[in-house]
Amino acid sequence: PAVVDVACGTGEWLEVCRDRGASVAGVDISRKAIEECKQIIADGRFFAQPGEALPFADGEFDVVTCFGSLEHSLDPVASLVEMVRVARESATFVFLVPNANFLTRRIGLFRGTRQSAALEVVRTIDEWERIFRAAGLTVEDQWRDLHVLNLGWIRQGPAMMWPVRALQALLLPVWPLRWQYQIYFRCSS
Repeated sequence: PAVVDVACGTGEWLEVCRDRGASVAGVDISRKAIEECKQIIADGRFFAQPGEALPFADGEFDVVTCFGSLEHSLDPVASLVEMVRVARESATFVFLVPNANFLTRRIGLFRGTRQSAALEVVRTIDEWERIFRAAGLTVEDQWRDLHVLNLGWIRQGPAMMWPVRALQALLLPVWPLRWQYQIYFRCSS
């Protein structure tokens, strides 16, 4: 299969895909990240540019991913339309986006990722679904991001916060989806 990752960063996800036999491509606005991708995955295709204008032909990819980036897009619908353009008709799309109804955000314990230098628009699950539909996508499935279920995440920050973070990590698998920090969406076109 052919996989493209929009906002690929330094290519860790694409490296996993390549190791499982996929041909890979990625775009990111960071030239430094793209240079690292090119060093790690010499047979991939990588470009430093925004996701609103992808440098690929129509219908090239079987899988299109974008993790933790759509919330930073100036025009997420335009980015998604461009992802649909480069995807094959039967392609799978997987997105990871933040949820405005994240429980600890709503009760004031979490204020966001503090990416003050970058635009970050956090939306509700319903708002994300509307954006996906506006780009011609159908949401097929949703699931929780459970990356915090590890000691490394729990032990970030001051030690006095570790018990709070541990409690949060333990509760995330059982909280309703609408309270999750980040949500994965699997879509089709």
